[in-house]
Amino acid sequence: MTLDLTPDQLLSTTRAVRKRLDLTRPVPRELIEECVDLAVQAPTGRNRQRWHFLVVTEPEQRRAVADIFLRALPLATGHPLTERDLRRMNYHPRSTERVFDGLRHLTENIHRVPAFVIPGVEGRTDHAPVAVQAGAWGSILPAVWSFMLAARARGLGTVWTTAQAPLERELAQVLGVPHEEIMLAAFIPLAFTLGTDFKPAPRIPREEVLHWNRW
Repeated sequence: MTLDLTPDQLLSTTRAVRKRLDLTRPVPRELIEECVDLAVQAPTGRNRQRWHFLVVTEPEQRRAVADIFLRALPLATGHPLTERDLRRMNYHPRSTERVFDGLRHLTENIHRVPAFVIPGVEGRTDHAPVAVQAGAWGSILPAVWSFMLAARARGLGTVWTTAQAPLERELAQVLGVPHEEIMLAAFIPLAFTLGTDFKPAPRIPREEVLHWNRW
């Protein structure tokens, strides 16, 4: 059973769901399989199809994975925010506040999420040139976004996180993944949503992101 959404509605309302995940309802395996079947219809560099989807639903394994998520979060680093980043993040009042409020809720309840989806791609990009990185990420991101769209259409919520990154090797060990061969690209909580009435997100004006013929 899928929601009655137009393509435009599906694309504009597939949100990062943190606070509205139904933590009491298991996700049927067949729904996840349907989402993966659609995900692997995405484009892939040179048709190599190097994608993998690890789904964690077994309670003890979920606890182990949730523990890694919590320990990895405070270890995450990134490029410092620029002045433009901060302006865009706060272009709409309370947008960033809501994001971090949702993250707090997710961390407090991560152990209750009924399923985790951890996409992986064959071939590591550690210290690789940009061209190599683009090929690898361009072969997993479209598939994962297709998975997330398919999940939304089935009343499921997702949120792309990279919480696994600082402890990726430990997560790979827990999951039995050959770390030297497979790069774990994301850590995606998956659950039915509390309600399905999601709306488009407030964004900065189109004029700030659309460029014609030159920058």
